[in-house]
Amino acid sequence: MDTAIQQKVNTWLEGSFDQPIKDEINKLLKENPTELADAFYRNLEFGTGGLRGIMGVGTNRMNKYTVGMATQGYGNYLKQSFPGEQVKVAIAHDSRNNSRFFAETAANVFAANGIKVYLFESLRPTPELSFAIRNLGCKGGVVCTASHNPKEYNGYKAYWDDGAQMVPPHDKNVIKEVEKIASVDEVKWSGGESNITIIGKDMDEEYIKMVKSLSVFPEVIERHKDLEIVYTPIHGTGIVLVPEVLKQYGFSRVSIVEEQSKPDGNFPTVIYPNPEEKETMSIGLKKAKELDAAILLGTDPDADRVGIGVKDNHGEWVLMNGNQTAVLAFNYMIEARKTKGIAKPNDMVITTIVTTGMINRIAEKNGVKCYNVLTGFKWIAEMIREKEGKENYVIGGEESFGLMIGDKIRDKDAVSAVAILCEMAAYEKDKGRTLFAKLLDLYVEYGFYKEDLISITKKGMDGQQQIAAMMESYRAQPPKSINGSTVVQLLDYQLQKGHNLADGKEWTIQLPKSNVLQFILEDESVISARPSGTEPKIKFYFSVNTKLASPSEFDKVNKELDEKIRAIISDMKL
Repeated sequence: MDTAIQQKVNTWLEGSFDQPIKDEINKLLKENPTELADAFYRNLEFGTGGLRGIMGVGTNRMNKYTVGMATQGYGNYLKQSFPGEQVKVAIAHDSRNNSRFFAETAANVFAANGIKVYLFESLRPTPELSFAIRNLGCKGGVVCTASHNPKEYNGYKAYWDDGAQMVPPHDKNVIKEVEKIASVDEVKWSGGESNITIIGKDMDEEYIKMVKSLSVFPEVIERHKDLEIVYTPIHGTGIVLVPEVLKQYGFSRVSIVEEQSKPDGNFPTVIYPNPEEKETMSIGLKKAKELDAAILLGTDPDADRVGIGVKDNHGEWVLMNGNQTAVLAFNYMIEARKTKGIAKPNDMVITTIVTTGMINRIAEKNGVKCYNVLTGFKWIAEMIREKEGKENYVIGGEESFGLMIGDKIRDKDAVSAVAILCEMAAYEKDKGRTLFAKLLDLYVEYGFYKEDLISITKKGMDGQQQIAAMMESYRAQPPKSINGSTVVQLLDYQLQKGHNLADGKEWTIQLPKSNVLQFILEDESVISARPSGTEPKIKFYFSVNTKLASPSEFDKVNKELDEKIRAIISDMKL
């Protein structure tokens, strides 16, 4: 074994670590030294969103010690940032294995440092954590979840006082403080238990009241309260609140997918607990078909992402992608508020640079400001903070199955999204059409936008270097044309520069630095390249659009746009 790795292993065997941990290390030394080396070859990185990794012993794993050290560093920074104030934090967790243990570990460390802790009594959705931070006047918060990752993973998301995940300078500053904690002996593990308050039902009621206030047309729901809805929490936290929220909205025929209703960190019915995946939603699709439902909805383990199934123009059940869901939700909140007479002149919506441009078209035509920010809901939250008191935030979202409706929370919220999507289905039923028919009507009105995404993994130790070289090549020598269409603009978010390739004009992009490149083609196609910050992966996002003369032409034009995206991918040799 590498000397540096062996030294780390010895530190754990000889240090102040629990005996069962040492026993597990000794077992791995004998039976699986390769796995042991992987568990210790580096420290699990506390990134801008917190921790995420495989659970187990070692510095490169999610365990009591990595969570404790992260919490000590985060707690130190909170106390530095709010000197002379009583620092309060809220803590929640999802249904994953060890999530409760990690949440209690974090609570004990914060409390031992004199920080007031509000710990949820049991599992709760991530968006309720964001809401609780604001509701209780906390300076920060933590949710223990690995979102939609496989069952072997867990994570630790850190939040700031506005209920959003941290942005500069706090994200980088917290990382520095976490990195200063060199030993588990620097962590205050216990002694402040009186600083912990258990919360639950009262906060649930406040949160549900907030979600209910987002409803635009409760009278339409009353007319269609028997709308057939199928919902799956995919063994996660959604079961705690979603059925009750739908009941409070007035829906009386909500069928839960029983096989996936029980919270279970082993996610026994799925490979990935991700509502984006057809396999994950297959049991729900089957039930929706049996019941001839109007809509199927699924939420991931921490209930911040939502998947939606509907019947298409041939009456076949299909899953909508994140862009389609966002288009329907944004349009509904703009259109319904206008129809109800509650739209404001300073209404605004927020989307991200890799989400469909169709949202910008809808907002523009309806006289609503639309801001485009970097990928991630922390940037949507930052824009709300910047515009607070001047503009009225209505809805935000991105292509990765996330929506954030109303400004009482500052992270993506699948609980409120489920409620609004069901209200939207009732609203369209009131007009005698389905959600899919509404989507086709929007394509006719605003143009048919079609998106796709591919993720390329470059394996091996030099994977990151290969991706960096790929991005550098695109920067230095951008393609003159892609699939026969001239590249008219190159947007480089790392250099914060826009470049018109025809006349050489340049301008400054007013967004924080991010390693993203976008090619804007003459035919309005958009290709975005975005490397992962944590894995040897690079994502390419494709958006193409054309006119749709009538809904009857959807199948033909849909096929043409599919072929166009395939041709772009082929031309770029991806």
